[in-house]
Amino acid sequence: MAGRWIEHWDPEDETFWRETGERTARRNLWFSVLCEHIGFSIWTLWSVMVLFMGPEYGVDPAGKFFLISTATLVGAVVRVPYTFAVARFGGRNWTVFSALTLLVPTVAALLVMEPGTSYTTFLAVSALTGIGGGNFASSMTNINAFFPLRRKGWALGLNAGGGNIGVPVVQLAGLLVIGTAGASHPRIVLAAYLPLILLAAGCAALFMDNLAPVRNDTGAAKEAVRDRHTWIMAVLYVGTFGSFIGYSFAFGLVLQTQFGRTPLQAASLTFIGPLLGSLIRPAGGWLADRYGGARITLVNFAAMAAATGVVVYASRSASLSVFLVGFTALFVLSGLGNGSTYKMIPGIFHTQAVARGLRGEEAAARGRRISGAAMGLIGAVGALGGLAINLAFRQSFQTSGTGTAAFWSFLAFYAVCSVLTWAVYLRRAAAVPAKPQLSYAEV
Repeated sequence: MAGRWIEHWDPEDETFWRETGERTARRNLWFSVLCEHIGFSIWTLWSVMVLFMGPEYGVDPAGKFFLISTATLVGAVVRVPYTFAVARFGGRNWTVFSALTLLVPTVAALLVMEPGTSYTTFLAVSALTGIGGGNFASSMTNINAFFPLRRKGWALGLNAGGGNIGVPVVQLAGLLVIGTAGASHPRIVLAAYLPLILLAAGCAALFMDNLAPVRNDTGAAKEAVRDRHTWIMAVLYVGTFGSFIGYSFAFGLVLQTQFGRTPLQAASLTFIGPLLGSLIRPAGGWLADRYGGARITLVNFAAMAAATGVVVYASRSASLSVFLVGFTALFVLSGLGNGSTYKMIPGIFHTQAVARGLRGEEAAARGRRISGAAMGLIGAVGALGGLAINLAFRQSFQTSGTGTAAFWSFLAFYAVCSVLTWAVYLRRAAAVPAKPQLSYAEV
């Protein structure tokens, strides 16, 4: 695909942004959201398919947790190459291609989703859906290049939030099918997504653009790998996005396994948390733009620890109503934290560029260059947090029959993230060494 290429792009120039840039950036943002939305739905497809898998499928709860863990793992791994594909092939071109590839796991699931299919086959098809997770990384890297630093929190939050809504939408689709046709018709959900995938790819081809100034830069990737802030932010992103995607995959299974909900009862509750977490993500980016990403992130992790304490209490006392309150709060807070942490990434690398003596567009260009490369690595590690959550649930249910032990480990991790955010980005010693007046607290 030759595609449409924009040769000059300078979003930090206010005149350029007002006259040309903003309109173009917003158009690319909306269609990026559409494609990423479908990608998330396909990635989390098996969080819905396992609700259709009754006793006739012969798969126990541990096996179901492993199915969704496989999709999570593949989605995390493919985020790295997807990040660099934008610069190699162009944002528009790669969006069209990555959208069309979603047909492969959807058609495969359509063919095998019936009793009697071997567990190995289910595992292989679940792994295929992981490519939907890669769409997030390429989409965020692409949109990061379109917007000026002062608007990145809002733009990245909206892009990711609109994509994240693909999780509750596919879960609502599952609820609709279970509630009307019954739990023996999972293929209806799968068939409904085939035309949506084609629509998303067609819109990307017609309305999106490639940015010529964004070129594949292996030097940027190497710098991002060597920078400690890439890995610090990756840990924080495990706590926010890793929580969101891990809980999204596992919520329905936890309700069925620990609280004895039927497929219809579980499906009627599963979508609420991911929906609220997705809707709040742009607000997290907006708050980070206004008050500083590090401050919002610190408060958010403290609140996540408190919400996890509520869930631990509910899990030990077998109180479904309290459990739902605490777990829904975790979804909302994870979405808020997703927005604030992703705002921090470009801000950190822009601050470093200024500390090195760069100014204006030169500093902004370096910040975009390194942050674009770092986002793929951070997104991949963050998604691995979802894998860890699903494996923790699997182990907890295998050993004790409840998720309480898993929740205790999550609470401890949120405490670690709180301390890390404060120590690196908020205390006075975190000022940039070369320019003490520049503090990471403002990112």
